[in-house]
Amino acid sequence: MKTLLLTLLLMNVAPLGSLYDFKVNSIDGKEIDLSQYKGKTLLIVNTASKCGFTPQYADLQKLHEAYGNKVTILGFPANNFGSQEPGTNSEISSFCSKNYGVTFQMFEKISVKGDDQHPLYKWLKEKTGHEPTWNFCKYLVKPDGTVKFFASKVKPMDKEITDEL
Repeated sequence: MKTLLLTLLLMNVAPLGSLYDFKVNSIDGKEIDLSQYKGKTLLIVNTASKCGFTPQYADLQKLHEAYGNKVTILGFPANNFGSQEPGTNSEISSFCSKNYGVTFQMFEKISVKGDDQHPLYKWLKEKTGHEPTWNFCKYLVKPDGTVKFFASKVKPMDKEITDEL
């Protein structure tokens, strides 16, 4: 199984299995096995620091604080849209902490679409039929494996999301 996953990752192909099969690096470079989130509802968000939707970091933090017992937020910086995330992982981490007090889990910068799309986002696209159309698209992953896509304009604290929790 390890060899198959390694082969798929090298080929940049998403494994057909579960979200919990992925290992990704945190924004500070530590490998995180997503299997640690089994049984939890997750909100996976592609983020950017220089976007009209960047203030959603504040709402993501508010959601994390108000609903942290019901949902775990995973932020994935990406520079796919208008080069609005040009910073290094260190710069992004500092920006999020200083400007929005982010304490939810952030990951290293990845590509969420295109030829170099991260396998996690290939898996999310396969599950929903949607890939991010801009920064701050959201995927709500339920413990039963269902995945729902929300466009950038849907704010983290909108009823569309909180009603799902």
